[in-house]
Amino acid sequence: MLNLSFGSRTFIMGILNLTPDSFSGDGIYKDPGRAVEEAIRMKEDGADIIDIGGESTRPFAEEVPLEEELERVVPVVKRVAKFLKIPISVDTRKSEVAQEALDNGASIVNDISGLEFDKKMVDVVRHYNAGVVIMHIKGTPQTMQVNPVYSDVIVEIIEKLSHLVNYAEENGIDRKNIIIDPGIGFGKTFEHNLEILANLGRFRVLDRPILIGVSRKSFIGKILNLEPKERVFGSIAAAVIAVKNGADIIRTHDVRQTREAVMVADAIIRSGEKLNV
Repeated sequence: MLNLSFGSRTFIMGILNLTPDSFSGDGIYKDPGRAVEEAIRMKEDGADIIDIGGESTRPFAEEVPLEEELERVVPVVKRVAKFLKIPISVDTRKSEVAQEALDNGASIVNDISGLEFDKKMVDVVRHYNAGVVIMHIKGTPQTMQVNPVYSDVIVEIIEKLSHLVNYAEENGIDRKNIIIDPGIGFGKTFEHNLEILANLGRFRVLDRPILIGVSRKSFIGKILNLEPKERVFGSIAAAVIAVKNGADIIRTHDVRQTREAVMVADAIIRSGEKLNV
């Protein structure tokens, strides 16, 4: 069950990658102790949620076998849950991984496939009354960046997310537990990503909290001609625009820097809202 007061402020989701092949170069592989230390640091830096994932979903990434993903994720979720009292999200497409994570302290499932990769996922989320992030993706990580085409990218993503939210509700997931994510970089071109961020407010029609993940992504690198670890300032700029246009959660590698920028953005935006009442 989600216990976040959306609308009061923007929340920060810190990314904890347990992979050897993270696109951003921040993966922590086979070192649960270091992973726990990183989670604690993110909490101290201002993370409201820790998102733990054991499978890279960068473009053209290969699927990780179930047993390997379980070995990466479950021990870390279990240990992080002992040290931190903030929500833990598990970034997975596999129902078995989600179930084990929820059994060991996670409370949110962040499914990049929007519940479509594994048809048992909806049952797991319902059974645990867990929060769920339903993301839009066109294709799979192996195919999503092979010439993605839309007639109207905003309309098509809204229609697909609406369908997925309805599917979740029809299968017993409480609407209050659903968060949506337009899926920046997941089956979108450079131009699509910019259009989504510029028109993020249109996703409010779905009446669900919006999560945005722009941190260190390739569209920022294309603008700045910088490698992933050098995209912090560009990522913050994109995050602030997302907040201005309606994001409720920002998913980031750089928690402290993003948190400070978002706090300032929130203060300015909400001051303007009060004046317009």
